[in-house]
Parts: sequence; C-alpha cells; structure tokens
Amino acid sequence: MAIPDQAALQRTPFHDLHLAAGAKMVPFAGWSMPIQYAAGIIQEHLHTRSQAGLFDVSHMGQIDVTGSGACAWLESLTTADLAALPPGRQTYSLLPNTAGGLIDDLMIQRLGDGFHVVCNASRCADVLAWLTAHPPGADCSYVLREDLVLLALQGPLAESVLQPHADVAGMRFLDVRTVSPDGVALRISRSGYTGEDGFEISLPVTSAASFAQRLLDHENVRWTGLGARDTLRLEAGMCLYGNDIDDTTTPVSAAIGWAVGAARRAGGARAGGFPGAAVVLGEFQEPPARVRVGLLPDGRAPQRAGTPLLGADGREVGVITSGNHSPTLGRPVAMGYLDRAVKLSGEALHIDSRGQSVSVSLTSMPFVPTRYLR
Repeated sequence: MAIPDQAALQRTPFHDLHLAAGAKMVPFAGWSMPIQYAAGIIQEHLHTRSQAGLFDVSHMGQIDVTGSGACAWLESLTTADLAALPPGRQTYSLLPNTAGGLIDDLMIQRLGDGFHVVCNASRCADVLAWLTAHPPGADCSYVLREDLVLLALQGPLAESVLQPHADVAGMRFLDVRTVSPDGVALRISRSGYTGEDGFEISLPVTSAASFAQRLLDHENVRWTGLGARDTLRLEAGMCLYGNDIDDTTTPVSAAIGWAVGAARRAGGARAGGFPGAAVVLGEFQEPPARVRVGLLPDGRAPQRAGTPLLGADGREVGVITSGNHSPTLGRPVAMGYLDRAVKLSGEALHIDSRGQSVSVSLTSMPFVPTRYLR
C-alpha cells in the first residue's frame, strides 16, 4: 500500500504546534495528524486520566443546519428525538442507510432553532453525499463549516483549565454553550470521546492556534495524540467507525440501540421515518444474530482487530474489532462481535494466538468507569 505524501495531506491550524511539541505525524483520513508526542501513548493516556489532555480533532466535519424545517429534515435522516432536544443540549445519534447499516455516528447540538452536527473525519465525504442525495426543502439549508476547527480538552482538571478562558461554570454532561471571550466565538460542549469529564471546543480557524497555546500554557495541560485517544475510547467502551461499526452493522447489533430515541421507536410519537427504519426497529423485537460485547483476553499480550473468537470446539463464533493494552487497568482489553446464542449460553471462548490457546472472558463495558459530570 502506498503511503500518502505528507505534503499532500491536509493540515490543521495546530500543525506547527504539534511539530514544536515533538509530535509523530501520520496520515489519517486525508489529514496529517499527531499519533503521539515525546512522552508516548501510555503517558499521554495516564495524563488525561489524572490531569488534562488537549486533543486536536479539527479533522472532524462540522455542519450547520438551519431554517424552520431543520428539525424535521434531520429527523428524516437520523435516529434522534430532536424535537425533544432543548436548546443548549447535545445528543448522540446515528445516520443509517436503507439497510439499517451505519453511514456514520454523529453528535448533534441544538442552539436556538438551528442544529450543529459533528461527523467523523473518515466519513465526512460520505455524510455530505448522503445529505446531497436527500436534500432538504426550501425551509432548511445546511453548510459544511470549513472556517471552524475543533479541540477537545479532556480530564478531571479540564474545567479548572478552561474556566479562566471561557465561562463553563455550571455546565453538565451534554450541555452546549456559546461564549465570546475576547471577541472570539466559542461553541463549547461538555462531552468527549475519552470517558473523562471534559469539553469539545469549536472555534474559528483564525483564532485556533493562539487559543490552543493559552490552554497549553497551563502546567497541567499536555497535547495528546490519536494513539491515546484510541486507548481512552476503548477503555470507555466506545465504538470506532471502521472497526466496531460500519455501513453493515446495525444499532442493536452494535449495542448502541439507545441512540434510537424512544419517540422514534415502534409505538413512539414519531416512530421510524428514517432510512432503514424497518430493519433498525425490527431488531428491537427480533435481535440480530451477532452483538457487540466486551472482552477480557487472558495474559498480557493485546489481541488485535480481526482476531477470530473461537468456541469450545474451535469453531469461529465471533471476531475482535478493537483490542489494545489498557494503561489504566494494566491488562489487555477488547471488544468485538459474538454470536448471540453463544453469548447467552455462556460457552467458554478462546483465541488462537500464534499457536497458543488464550482464554477470553466476557465483561460489561465500559472497562473503566466514566466520569462525566451529570
């Protein structure tokens, strides 16, 4: 496989700051992104758990949807109960295709009568193509906000770090607030992809680097790369698009059926109405053959994505989709898809690791308790 020319990759406004911090830059979804810094992934991970990690997530897509028909149009495409979402709040939602598979998973914020949608970097082009294929009416419009970038400040000290620069006092998990310190418009949500308390900050490209530097000037803040972002989200039991969910996995099979709002389910006030609704809602009644589960492999070696899960007699009964060493627990953890009948039976599981049989047990997720401020 050809490695993309770094010069051909898009760069975020923080590129020079990353290089100054000793970042190892890698291609990711068409962008040059930091995978880690000099301290290394484990130290970045533990720093976020104990203090505050700053993540550049500017590669993610930000889309504004406005107009009197915005709510109805977004509900025709996603699984969220947006009609019940108050201004100043955010929800996790899914963008299904006609077969009930997932084009992407989204965060949707409501501010006044409009909505702000955040999609995955690797799926941005597909999301925009889906929106183009399902255009809104004259009472609604949408635009990709290429003038905005995104930072995530995560960890138990995130509020104390951010408060001197933006008023976030009193915010709770999934709250959204717009503030303008020094005339710079910031859209801040109390959320993130680490399982820790923290914030995601949308701000103009023109102010991005200087704002990030002010946060980095705090002694408890450290740049944190994609490597630690992945180990943190895995400990939190969160799906990674392309590994744990894709356009063939359905919400119930992925154990994220909770992202289908009660009002959108069978018997709800606005049941269905989105692509693939018959498949998605049907699986609440007739569960799928395979479901996502948490896994604890024995030993100390991480078990990687693509590793088959084997039943007691050696037959393949599932597959690992994400696996790594957990810096917090000091042991390997994984998630994957398992035949539902095997999960219910409690049959012993193992994997073949270089000719050695390694036992694998089921466990609930998250692997590490989340610490959101509710």
